[in-house]
Amino acid sequence: MAKDLTNITIRIAEIMINELKLEDVTPETFDPEIDLVDEVGIDSMDLATVALVVQDEYGIRIDEDDYPKLTTVRFIAEYVQERM
Repeated sequence: MAKDLTNITIRIAEIMINELKLEDVTPETFDPEIDLVDEVGIDSMDLATVALVVQDEYGIRIDEDDYPKLTTVRFIAEYVQERM
């Protein structure tokens, strides 16, 4: 189970990096605890884009009401794992 979460966490980081065109960071060095809004500076549109990619990737549904809670890569990974 923990390995799954690690794999999901790395994949979510990859999605973030690719979708948001982040530079100077790799999935392995992306801090899963960093606040995506306050520290990375992503906005609600970026978050919605990432949520859509994650939904397609994992075949899950992310409720739009939950978008504001998706503030760290770790939380998104746990959210995905719970719904798989």
